[in-house]
Amino acid sequence: MDSPEQWRWLWLFAATFFAIAEMVTPVSFFMAPFAVGSLAAAVLAFAGVSVPIELIVFLVVSIATLIALRPLARRLDRQAIDDGVGSRRLIGRPATVTRDIPAGDEVGMVRVDREEWRAQSFDRTPLAEGSAVRVADVQGTRLIVAPVDLPPTPRTTPPAGDHLPATGSEDPPT
Repeated sequence: MDSPEQWRWLWLFAATFFAIAEMVTPVSFFMAPFAVGSLAAAVLAFAGVSVPIELIVFLVVSIATLIALRPLARRLDRQAIDDGVGSRRLIGRPATVTRDIPAGDEVGMVRVDREEWRAQSFDRTPLAEGSAVRVADVQGTRLIVAPVDLPPTPRTTPPAGDHLPATGSEDPPT
């Protein structure tokens, strides 16, 4: 591969390959620096510069572009919504127990949105059918669920010390 003519097309092919790879990879700006470096080397190859210089320019431009794009990539990755992949997307989601989950390592069933899943209690305590739970983890095809803390129920009897009239015959205080 000593011919400068071959290097021209090799650099163009590499630039195209890295550009397409950037579009199909989920990581922000990972392949783009190599596409830019290949394109710079291709320009030099068409200008008739020697191959060792093209390689050095490819490396320098790729590294410089990587360093320049890294802060932007980090910012974009932080702002991205991460729903997880596969069943991991269910972590943190609310669910309802559809078949009792017994104590220990036994499994029951829960419904998350429209999906039914085998489930086990996070703290190994039993959970009754109809209980509101939240998905804490996924282990294989089984969800690990924890009960949702319910808000306190309203009191049906007044606390000690409160006096409410039993009949309407007593006059309210003025």
